[in-house]
Amino acid sequence: MGFNIPDTPEELLRQGRRNLQQFNTVIPLLVLGMILLAFVFSSFYSVGPDEVGVIRRFGKYTRTESPGLHWKFPFNIDQLNIVKVQRVMKEEFGFRTLRAGVQTEYSQGSFEDESLMLTGDINVLDVTWVVQFKINDPVKLLFNIRDARAIIRDITESVMRQTIGDNSVTESLTTRRMEIDLEVQRKLQAILDSYDSGIQIQSVILQDVNPPEAVKASFNEVNEAKQEMEKVMNQAWEAYNKVVPRARGEAEKTMGEAEGYAVKRTNRAKGDAAKFIATWEAYKAARDVTDKRLYFETMQEVLPKAGKKYIFDGTGSPVLPLLNLNEGGKLHE
Repeated sequence: MGFNIPDTPEELLRQGRRNLQQFNTVIPLLVLGMILLAFVFSSFYSVGPDEVGVIRRFGKYTRTESPGLHWKFPFNIDQLNIVKVQRVMKEEFGFRTLRAGVQTEYSQGSFEDESLMLTGDINVLDVTWVVQFKINDPVKLLFNIRDARAIIRDITESVMRQTIGDNSVTESLTTRRMEIDLEVQRKLQAILDSYDSGIQIQSVILQDVNPPEAVKASFNEVNEAKQEMEKVMNQAWEAYNKVVPRARGEAEKTMGEAEGYAVKRTNRAKGDAAKFIATWEAYKAARDVTDKRLYFETMQEVLPKAGKKYIFDGTGSPVLPLLNLNEGGKLHE
């Protein structure tokens, strides 16, 4: 299909008018189509499953939308802010993770400006830690603070420096690490609440607490010496706890036996004295009877211990020829 060139200027003018009329008819349709597209794209929006949508009308908060497809006034009358309220976010201090996985990759850059800290006993530590947080009130987050991550980083670093400065190097390295985590979390949450930030701190976790690289070797030698000292002291206490309680037990046993022996001898002496007094009273009342009773009692006590017994009849012959008086090589009287 070719293009016909008008033969006369009048024909050219008429053709131009026809084209202009056709163009004027298409332009409103194009404009209307663009307006409709802009209306659709600026009116309908989708909120993800871990998000909420905060709607502001002319800058003023109107409502919060839950996950799903929603509609708002177009052409920037209603403005939408998507806030992830179910995701746990984190900030790293003293290190940066480049790629997490089975073999996590970390940045090789230096972050000593935020990790080097002074302890309460004037020592320097290289501290790395992680802060995990969630958004529990998106409206407060949008209207009360400007940059949530920057605020969290600044406040956390300040609180961590204060807490490490309140503890000695030994406490920060070993004995009070869990207490430091909880204390930093409590102080950080209190400051964020005072800002009415809508941020909830989930945890503060110390990763590594080490002396700086320049003094690490000397620091390790000092720690080894302290550990050796504690080992020797523990061994000494172990020997002490073995020997001293045993000696105390033996001493208490000896004292108990002595006290028991004393009680036994005292009671026996009292019994003998009471027996003697009773015998004396009986003797004064009946001497003959008492003499015979004492004699019989003495014989009953002595005779069982005498072994073989030989009885001689005083009225008989004084000599017994058949009596073996030296049985077994021993003379019996």
